[in-house]
Amino acid sequence: MAFNNYGNRFQQTTPIVLNLVIINVLVYLAQMVTGGDQEPNAAADLFALHHYKSIYFQPYQIVTHMFMHGGFFHLLFNMFALWMFGSMVERVWGPKRFLIFYFICGLSAAFFQLGSYAYDFWQYDHRVLGEQLYTLYQANLRNGYTVGASGAIMGILAAFGYLFPNTEMIIIPIPVPVKAKWAISGMIALDVFGGVVKVQDDNIAHFAHVGGAAVGFLLVLIWNKTNKQTFY
Repeated sequence: MAFNNYGNRFQQTTPIVLNLVIINVLVYLAQMVTGGDQEPNAAADLFALHHYKSIYFQPYQIVTHMFMHGGFFHLLFNMFALWMFGSMVERVWGPKRFLIFYFICGLSAAFFQLGSYAYDFWQYDHRVLGEQLYTLYQANLRNGYTVGASGAIMGILAAFGYLFPNTEMIIIPIPVPVKAKWAISGMIALDVFGGVVKVQDDNIAHFAHVGGAAVGFLLVLIWNKTNKQTFY
């Protein structure tokens, strides 16, 4: 990005962002220790977000799935985005409001994803299945779980785009700087497209991303009515 940022970046990391990164890394290490690099695995059965008709679904998964990740690069990209954009947003709002915002976006993403599950499995959810089909149905639900902080982070990106709309960002492979408001809008549009078109072998929870971003944008819009803050 094209804003000046002097000094040690680690020292400038805000407390909630730093603690969220630490928690996510520790949870990922726990996943690996308990067989999280194998499919299926007990950690995902317990703490990932499952379809509400899955035998593995538990209400607490709406929260716990936010701290799990599907692989090293999934964790790396999410934590880098959280550090890069979340630190800026937390400095504007302070730790308490930022943490509330983070969880509201993450929970909203979970409910959007549950809605996506309901749509994708509609024809099976409302049928009486024989034993063999029911076993296959449950196996598909078990393997179709959702993990990751992406929904909450998409909410942070939406907030960043609103608060710092003209900050220039370098988006690989685009060779020229792009303003945050256009770059982030483009990312959200790609998620909408991916969710609607459903490309084969695409395992990204697009509607969870869209839900986190949409609720994040609405929330920052409401908050900004009484305390107008736009910086770039």
